[in-house]
Amino acid sequence: MKKRKIIPVLCAAAVAASLAGCSGSSGSAAEKGADTQAPKAEAGAEAGKDEAAGAKKDEGGSGSANEKLIIYSPLTESMIDSMLAMFEEDTGIDTECLAMGTGDALKRIQTEADNPQADILWSGTIGTVKNKSEYFADYVTSNEDAFYDEYKNTEGNLTRFDTIPSVIMVNTDLIGDIKIEGYEDLLNPELKGKIAFADPAASSSSFEHLVNMLYAMGGGTPDNGWDYVKQFCAQLDGKLLGGSSAVYKGVADGEYTVGLTFEQGSAQYVGAGAPVKTVYMSEGVIFRGDGVYIIKNCPNESNAQKFVDWLTSKDVQEFMNNTQYRRTIRKDVEAGDAMVPMDQIKVIQDDETDTAAHKSEWLDEFKELFIE
Repeated sequence: MKKRKIIPVLCAAAVAASLAGCSGSSGSAAEKGADTQAPKAEAGAEAGKDEAAGAKKDEGGSGSANEKLIIYSPLTESMIDSMLAMFEEDTGIDTECLAMGTGDALKRIQTEADNPQADILWSGTIGTVKNKSEYFADYVTSNEDAFYDEYKNTEGNLTRFDTIPSVIMVNTDLIGDIKIEGYEDLLNPELKGKIAFADPAASSSSFEHLVNMLYAMGGGTPDNGWDYVKQFCAQLDGKLLGGSSAVYKGVADGEYTVGLTFEQGSAQYVGAGAPVKTVYMSEGVIFRGDGVYIIKNCPNESNAQKFVDWLTSKDVQEFMNNTQYRRTIRKDVEAGDAMVPMDQIKVIQDDETDTAAHKSEWLDEFKELFIE
């Protein structure tokens, strides 16, 4: 069995550190619960099977560029580990993953643009990545024909691999009789200082919550949502977390009563039997396409394309949907039982182009309100 590196990168400063990592997932109960044995999947390209990979090893030697893929990802270590094990088995391609927040990953990709050190950014919502799309290469997978129309790669370099709703995660041991049905309930004075929220400049899931707040609490008009955001910032009581994982881990571990996260972050703990529940905001929930992106001029472009094809194939989408709590973007894969059906959720839309255009402005406005 190949050794697979997953290297946690906690902040931008840590990126410069030497690449000394470890393989395997973290030891939390929820993450272990998500480590379901992966079935062998159809990878899409027959040349990627083990026999072909073995031939490449004979030609290029172990560790050659032909059999390697380097990934930056903000996903949970359990998902990274289980799915990359599956990818390696299916294709024979060795992988190395540096785990970091989406914001840190984008900064690193921009810094390395003249000499890319990775091949793939795996995860990061379209709204977060679109403003940096010049750093990603065009590629449209043949699997696009099976995608829902709203999740097709019309841009040429922004492939969706799942769709993510923003949710509120609640620790049921701590919440008591406090009602949590939506954003408005987070303004309860009893929750001040007990709400986990990450810096939206560093966490794509927190930025998506900011967008969701502006549209849901602004009645569809973002400018009308800032009064709510100001009140919400006061409820944080000066606490802003450094990344997405700190939110769902903080709620599950009992450090916070509630947290604003993404569906998988909460659902993985619900599935593992932790004392938490997932709330879909009554004011409305935005479902955002999450992407897999090939870095422009990356060292292993062919393998990066194979990864995109593999990740969006039917077998892998079924596995991811049913065991990793990630909603599929394929029309031929049914939603998993662990997730609330979309017809039971109040779904709202934002203007993605407008959101991308105002991202910097909205982040600056949030920062000002937070430090008031």
